Amino acid sequence: MSARRLDGPALRAWAHTAVDDLIAHTDEINRLNVFPVADADTGTNMLFTMRSAWAHVDAEPVDGDIPALASALAAGALQGARGNSGVILSQILLGLAEAITTGAAQRDGDLSVVDAALLAASLRHAAALAGASMGEPVPGTIVSVLEAAAGAAERCAAEGGDVADAAAAAGDAAAAALDRTPEQLDVLAKAGVVDSGGRGLLVLLDAMTATLAGHAPTRPVYTPAPQTPLAATDLAGAEAPPQFEVMYLLTGCGAPAVEGLRAALEQMGESVAIAASGSDQYSVHVHLDDAGAAVEAGLAVGTLNRIQITALTVGPGPRSTGGWARERAVLAVVDGDGGVELFAGEGAHVLRPEADEPISAQQLLRALIDVGAAQVMVLPNGYVAAEELVAGCTAAIGRGIDVVPVPAGSMVQGLAALAVHDGSRQAVDDGYTMARAAAGARHGTVRLASEEALTWAGACKPGDGLGIAGDEVLIVGPDITTAAAGLIDLLMVAGGELITVLTGDGVDGAVGEALQAHVHREHLGAELVTYHTGHRGDALLIGVE
Repeated sequence: MSARRLDGPALRAWAHTAVDDLIAHTDEINRLNVFPVADADTGTNMLFTMRSAWAHVDAEPVDGDIPALASALAAGALQGARGNSGVILSQILLGLAEAITTGAAQRDGDLSVVDAALLAASLRHAAALAGASMGEPVPGTIVSVLEAAAGAAERCAAEGGDVADAAAAAGDAAAAALDRTPEQLDVLAKAGVVDSGGRGLLVLLDAMTATLAGHAPTRPVYTPAPQTPLAATDLAGAEAPPQFEVMYLLTGCGAPAVEGLRAALEQMGESVAIAASGSDQYSVHVHLDDAGAAVEAGLAVGTLNRIQITALTVGPGPRSTGGWARERAVLAVVDGDGGVELFAGEGAHVLRPEADEPISAQQLLRALIDVGAAQVMVLPNGYVAAEELVAGCTAAIGRGIDVVPVPAGSMVQGLAALAVHDGSRQAVDDGYTMARAAAGARHGTVRLASEEALTWAGACKPGDGLGIAGDEVLIVGPDITTAAAGLIDLLMVAGGELITVLTGDGVDGAVGEALQAHVHREHLGAELVTYHTGHRGDALLIGVE
């Protein structure tokens, strides 16, 4: 009976059914959500996580390779995990993938269907991984429900049942365990609810039964039971919940470092969950008040991606109580003594890269805090890598600073943005206006060729001037003055009124004078201004507005 086989098409169909069923039960699950934080998002988080898993498995071109499909489910869930429940769901799918992969290896790669024993082993392994991700599992949560489901599937397999029977037995046992969760966890009993994560797991198990058997049991609608309002003394003694939920993907570190990170996060907050992918990637989750500290802890042990910070409480945050010295400021990353003087003279706070060292997320975070403003507009000016910019700004947001990164890829674009900065406007208006000004400044660079090469503009030799825009060499000249004049002509094709030239370290002042004469002769009505910033690298930075 093909309908009772858990093969590749059935696994794909289960992922689709699970998403559909979670959509139908999201509101119900959310209403049950009181642990670890009553933020009413467990159903939503499980749905988004399962959607990500389904999207990955849907991209697999074949159905016959069950280990590949199961691994795609696990990878998609880990990358798209939302919230504590999403992290645990990713471990359930990883348990399925790893058990199937092991089963295939034991059969010399010949695995076309998952039988009852392998499904039971998958659930048992999933329970172990889910428990490990939480550090110390709490009775009365999704892990308790999952362990009961695994035990029932094991018993069914031992009695000779098929995979559909095992899935049904797992679902029924999960339902019984779900009913017991208020007896195991006081916070559930006080709220008159069952565990929301366990309810979500039951949806997934019933979706498996529906996929394999064509139907699933009808479960009751789980709703919070009426409760007596808490007394004022109980409310007064209750601890304030954490302000933020922090999640990110972590790579570039080993298991010992991950355990060290877990210990550090447990000192900072609660609901710590770290899910492994089976490779060098981990999904990290924590609830705490200092979101920036959680990001910094991750940066200390590896590389972060997909950083998510969500406010768990409503009300004034650190910004309103942190005693910031000013409402809004601009932080510009600049190079050269003249660059520092130029941007500081325009009212910006400056962060200067150290010799031959890129700006790190930690340096950016430190500078953002030192600015002492509730809102900071950041001009990276091409000196901060995208991942470091995101990590540093995200960490600052966790510290209660509203950070608006302005996409300025050069100091000439940064100057254009700074010229229209107005602290009296709303931050979103100010940020948009600055970003539009930066984008409107066409820019390029001139540098000296260091070796013979063939460029889009022809061959060059050492000492030639190279006019560059958009990472392409557009002009080759015998010196930087000639190359700069040619580049200005190209940038002025679309028109312009103001030409800004920033001269770098060691560039003779005569270059600026020669370009002034060229513009006066070739571009009547345009104004050229030259600043000696003394920046390293490119000889000249040129912008046209």
